[in-house]
Amino acid sequence: MEQLNKLLQELGISKVRLAKYLGVSRQMVYNYLELEDINKWPKEKKILLFKLLDIDDGDASTIEGIKVSTEYLLDVENRLNEGVKEAQENDYLDLKGLKKEEHALLSDMTFLIKEKLVDSENHEENFYALQYLYHLLQSMDNVPEIKYMLAYLSKATGFTSPNIFKFNEDKQFIFEGIIHSAFTLYSNGGASKARVIQSRNRFVEEIESRNEEKLSRTQQLTTIKIQALRELGYAEITTENAAEVLEKIAEIQSRKV
Repeated sequence: MEQLNKLLQELGISKVRLAKYLGVSRQMVYNYLELEDINKWPKEKKILLFKLLDIDDGDASTIEGIKVSTEYLLDVENRLNEGVKEAQENDYLDLKGLKKEEHALLSDMTFLIKEKLVDSENHEENFYALQYLYHLLQSMDNVPEIKYMLAYLSKATGFTSPNIFKFNEDKQFIFEGIIHSAFTLYSNGGASKARVIQSRNRFVEEIESRNEEKLSRTQQLTTIKIQALRELGYAEITTENAAEVLEKIAEIQSRKV
């Protein structure tokens, strides 16, 4: 299972996207990945995973020998996108497996979200605020500080006692102290635009640098795929032409070496 986790990480497949592909909750994906043997997965989910990773013989040990090349990454990405698309077309809210308090929390959140979206006066602001909240939820597994920030805001707005720590207490304690200092500085007018402009510029530069690196990688993969399709006379990658297209992608990459 350790090899599977490493492979998923190398492929850049998040728990959220894998959950959508498998048609289960994110927590269920965590439960699957904590099992000691993939053969303990539900049969239909194991078959879906093997299909995604292009494992034809159904042998889990094959995972250890998989080498992630550009061709393999593109192939998996196409299968994942198609699987997620199909799952979303048949999507519905499955509440099975939720505890009573979890069901209540989800219902309360759904009600509030709908209330915000139907608010005609503040609709646009509410929409983008909820979109950012969705981005937070997507990133929470990889950025633990998001949980600390949510806890801080819950405490600052009076919903939670300030001395309750549900996550890593030491890290949360330090984070809350730093954030409180920043909020105090902001609220008291001690952080004018002129005084923080250099820090803000560094923030922008770091984000743009990361995005450019990611975009460059994506553009490179997309360009090679398009070139391969064009040279072969195909409009898209299909089950029938996938092997031929991937072979052409490998050939194109070898030309650039």
